[in-house]
Amino acid sequence: MQTHPKKRIEVIIEAPLTRRVIRCLDHGEISGYSVMSITAGRGRGGSWSADDQVGEAGQMVALVCITDASKVDEILDLIFAVVSHQIGLITVSDVAVVRPERF
Repeated sequence: MQTHPKKRIEVIIEAPLTRRVIRCLDHGEISGYSVMSITAGRGRGGSWSADDQVGEAGQMVALVCITDASKVDEILDLIFAVVSHQIGLITVSDVAVVRPERF
């Protein structure tokens, strides 16, 4: 089966920033994305869990999208402007897709 190279951008942020990051993806004309709740993790500040959280202020989410390499720099600039002073991380990785017309 033939595959096609794309880029995967994953952003892990505090839940209240979700809509702002989605606006960045929309502005960058990303055709699709997924948002997933994160229930626990470990970072520089140690382990954490959403079990005792009230509201969404301390909750974390992961936003994932796949796009052409030509869009990555623009999208990263937009997202970084939103999350640069917040808790979280941004990763970019190479992926292969079988239906390139969907991205």
